[in-house]
Amino acid sequence: MRQTWRWFGPVDKVTIADARQAGAEGIVSALHHVPYGAVWTRAEIDRRKQEVARTADGAPSGLAWEVVESLPVSEAIKTQTGDWREHIANYRTSLENLAAEGLEVVCYNFMPVLDWTRTDLAWRVGHGGTTMRFDLVDFVVFDLHILKRPGAVVDFDAALLDEAARRHATMGDAALARLGRSVNAGLPGAAETASLEDLRAQLQRYAAIDADRLRRCFVDFLSEVVPTAERLGLRLCCHPDDPPFPLMGLPRIMSTEDDYRYILSAVDSPANGMTFCTGSLGARHDNDLPGMVRRFADRIHFVHLRNVCKEGTATPCSFYEDEHLAGDADMVAIIDALLDEEARRRRVGRGDATIPMRPDHGQDILDDLKRGAQPGYPAIGRLKGLAELRGVEKALAAVKTR
Repeated sequence: MRQTWRWFGPVDKVTIADARQAGAEGIVSALHHVPYGAVWTRAEIDRRKQEVARTADGAPSGLAWEVVESLPVSEAIKTQTGDWREHIANYRTSLENLAAEGLEVVCYNFMPVLDWTRTDLAWRVGHGGTTMRFDLVDFVVFDLHILKRPGAVVDFDAALLDEAARRHATMGDAALARLGRSVNAGLPGAAETASLEDLRAQLQRYAAIDADRLRRCFVDFLSEVVPTAERLGLRLCCHPDDPPFPLMGLPRIMSTEDDYRYILSAVDSPANGMTFCTGSLGARHDNDLPGMVRRFADRIHFVHLRNVCKEGTATPCSFYEDEHLAGDADMVAIIDALLDEEARRRRVGRGDATIPMRPDHGQDILDDLKRGAQPGYPAIGRLKGLAELRGVEKALAAVKTR
């Protein structure tokens, strides 16, 4: 696999030099400062390429921008309201510009409103480091007592509501404010951030949109952009919902194997593929991760390798970001299946035989605890994960060649 590293641009406190020292072979990035629905121009794409190509002191980095994550899909497109047709046209233009600048893999998601959701961005783990956590009880506290979403009470059972009420009673203003910031956090440098009032307004846009309606909007979007991607030789790959279950009354349509099977079949093209994220999909007990790799193998264009530890057997459940080789996912079996797919692609002569992967997320350890990087994207925690994953891959590859 191609070992890549996510970089959020010049605002990122983990530098291109750090990525190079960690052993990354390529960079995953995006133009987070460009408003959703606007065109990514060739000039802006080239500027990011040049930022990746050199370290802060001007020396060549030896790295290149290889994977786009993400070219965002606007809420207008997801809801088919406002300027959604113009946004789709702009999306196609952005694809044209990315292809002209040499990019081939474009990751995106179709999650309504929130890109990802955690209730604690720096939860203390046993060894003293910190990690991101989704606590279901805390989330209910946010939904009912901070956001105060109308009708939220019907989404949770009586026992969970009682537990959330007890916890809310013990939380002071500072704890509630921290919880609100964590749930509503955005990516660094992003053009769009939301207040609680913004979030409430966005939720209202989805009041009449259920999972079936959102799925139809998704298929309509893909029907428009996939032919462009196929003509350009691009590989689009949808990231799963994170977490992979409904939140705040919003539908989730990319959480399970059946969800992916439907979308990949509805617009059946090699350009319509999957970002296989072991952490997002692994937050459900009913997702068989090694089996999904083997069943969707030829449509996996990008891989996020991370691990979560689930707390409970139901869906939804609480979970936290574990070490890359710990947690619930069988990372060895997953990597083994991915290596088999790469070998199959080489046998049939596919040009994309080497699948880009990145060590997704990571626990803040050692100097990460003082760096203040984007939550989930520390330097040393990801370096540790990449080293472990690289070791698993090399060991498996050695066994396969005997």
